[in-house]
Amino acid sequence: MTKPIPPIMKYMSTVPFSIEKDSPLLEAAELMQKNHIRHLPVLYQGKIEGILSSTDVQLISALKGVNLERLKVYDCFTANPYIVHPETTLDVVMDEMAENKYGCVLIEDNDHLVGIFTWIDALKATKNLMETRLRK
Repeated sequence: MTKPIPPIMKYMSTVPFSIEKDSPLLEAAELMQKNHIRHLPVLYQGKIEGILSSTDVQLISALKGVNLERLKVYDCFTANPYIVHPETTLDVVMDEMAENKYGCVLIEDNDHLVGIFTWIDALKATKNLMETRLRK
């Protein structure tokens, strides 16, 4: 008998850091650096608007004459991120991440950000499943 595939909420990181889209980009960069995170959900009045990655910040920072203090998060975030409900199964999420090369997925419940699932979380989930389901 096979076990059911667990929901994403079992492996997501809860209470993720986030930032409002009209915040200074420098504030977002500092938040990401201070907390060692690569993906920062972007909100507008508490609702998910997009995702800002450390790669986005690095690319913008590398441009000549760019001042991170003057730019806003909305100048360089990615709108319409992949969002799922906490009950979405792990296989569905990981298939979508692999197919579209997403670095993370945002988890939303009742129009509120409740978690984030990154490719690091996917590796941890895979390891956990191998240890709990494949060992005799």
